[in-house]
Amino acid sequence: MAAILFFSFIILIFLGVPVAFSLGLSSLFYLILADIPLNIIPQKMFGGLNSFVLLCIPGFILAGNLMNAGGITDRIIQFANNCFGHIRGGLGLANVGSSMGFAGISGTALADTASIGAILIPAMKKEGYGAGFSAAVTASSSTVGPIIPPSLPMIIVGTLASVSIGDLFLAGALPGLLLGVGLMIPTYIISVKRNYPKGERKSLKEIWKSFTGAFWALFMTVIILYGILGGYFTPTEASVIAVLYAFVIGIFVYKELPIKKIPEIMLSSMTGTASIMLLVGFANLFGWIMVSEQIPQMVADTILGISSNPIVVILLINLLLLFVGTFMETIAALVILFPVLLPVAASIGMDPVQFGVMMVLNLVIGLVTPPVGVCLFVASQIGKISIGKTAKELLPFLGVSLAVLMLVAFVPQISLFLPSLFE
Repeated sequence: MAAILFFSFIILIFLGVPVAFSLGLSSLFYLILADIPLNIIPQKMFGGLNSFVLLCIPGFILAGNLMNAGGITDRIIQFANNCFGHIRGGLGLANVGSSMGFAGISGTALADTASIGAILIPAMKKEGYGAGFSAAVTASSSTVGPIIPPSLPMIIVGTLASVSIGDLFLAGALPGLLLGVGLMIPTYIISVKRNYPKGERKSLKEIWKSFTGAFWALFMTVIILYGILGGYFTPTEASVIAVLYAFVIGIFVYKELPIKKIPEIMLSSMTGTASIMLLVGFANLFGWIMVSEQIPQMVADTILGISSNPIVVILLINLLLLFVGTFMETIAALVILFPVLLPVAASIGMDPVQFGVMMVLNLVIGLVTPPVGVCLFVASQIGKISIGKTAKELLPFLGVSLAVLMLVAFVPQISLFLPSLFE
């Protein structure tokens, strides 16, 4: 019966059916063939969604959309360009820097690719950068978004593992910064090799002016982390604070958020939230079926049967996740596989916070790899270039991402150092 579940799910995925509906339909096929009452569907979907922490997802999505509509993207790009524009390939470096700044606002890679890519990919092409390189830099740097706080995947991990969201946010900060800085290395090397252009060096006054313009947006991350870690409010309350903050900054500070556009922003945020919640609900149903079929025990026994060496186990887990990430959306994979693999990680002594960061970092790499790399598709579409050419240009950046992944997997302090300071 388990074979029917997975076989139908894979077929639906490759037919182009959205992941959420693929999970739901494959679960439905299983329930019908197993003669299980269908009233289990709403029960398990509600069980997956019945978490107070999940209420912060619509808040952070709305806050990010309000900030983006209020002119934040342009200000972050301007600040990053003023800092890196005078270096060879400066616009590419500014692209990565902008993603690092934008990560603290949106928490999602796709929003990063779409908003920053819409501005910088055409600008880079106009300045003489290759279309494939421009799209590759944008897509790869957008994966920083789900790592640096606030992060929607980290919220899902915290819900699944009953781990502090604040600890997970902090745990993602250093790996996110490490990934962003690491992606700047191939950006610079390739730019020098291809003699891509560089701009004029900006004065300290101009840099400071652009910083003050982006400051209020970047400060939102500080407020969220300080409030959660200081015990002033919960993650859910932090999302509400973020919405109020984004509204005030957009209306009264930046003065670029039109009141008449707010209903459209709210509708877009509700649509985005609904798609995530539907995905979580169906994934929980799918996960329940896997547990009933004892799939977690089979996976654990298989991995530990190959080797009980922690290094080998971690490598096997990462290989599995890298494969899954190529065809499954990040949040769906987290909801399904995190409860399955966490006991395996715990058996070799891995901290659940470190494992959560490793798993999120691993799965977001799938956002830029075929066949279901949504950030790869969006960046290629904006750059008006084939996915194959963009994927070829992505190889050096994937190498950096994999190197950072291995560091996070095998050096616990990279992710656990900051949370340990607040214990």
